[in-house]
Amino acid sequence: MENPFKKAVKDEDKTKEIETDIEENLASQENSKENSDGENQKSDIEDAEQTDDDIIVSASDVNPLQEKYDTLNNQYIRLAADFENFRKRTEQEREALLKYGAESTLKKMLEVLDNFERGLKAIETVEDCDKVKECYNLAYKNFTDVLSKAGLETIKAEGEVFDPNFHEAVMQTPTTDKPENTIIAELQKGYKLGDKVLRPTLVNVATEG
Repeated sequence: MENPFKKAVKDEDKTKEIETDIEENLASQENSKENSDGENQKSDIEDAEQTDDDIIVSASDVNPLQEKYDTLNNQYIRLAADFENFRKRTEQEREALLKYGAESTLKKMLEVLDNFERGLKAIETVEDCDKVKECYNLAYKNFTDVLSKAGLETIKAEGEVFDPNFHEAVMQTPTTDKPENTIIAELQKGYKLGDKVLRPTLVNVATEG
């Protein structure tokens, strides 16, 4: 027959083993939970740090763009102001040119005006027609010289081939003495300034007789 005392001892030892296993199992689960919580907390911290880094990167990306925009905007404002000043200056120069463009020519014409006034005084008591003619010729020559220096040119006509760019035919005369389209006579002088025709010459043009 088995000794009851020994059985009780064995049962007690077995109970202690079971309690030890339970404690170790609970400790293992606790450690596992702590490790899991630690890793989750670490992951949360890393995610938060990553979010902060993203915000910092985004802010660093925005600042250069803002600076570039401000630079271009300032350049545009300065350019617009410069253009407005240029426009106003050009307008003033144009108005001045229209108002005073003839100043140089008029100054030269004053000399002609002076000669005409002298001529008028000189012929007041002159009865000699030749003297009057001489005064007139001098004044006329002075006048044409001034106009020539200002750039005025006479358009050649008589004996030239008719050119509608410089001549205006107001008469046509059939003739065999001159080739067709030859200008027979100049009826009114024409003038040009450089390449610009101020007034075409009025002419009589030969046609086939």
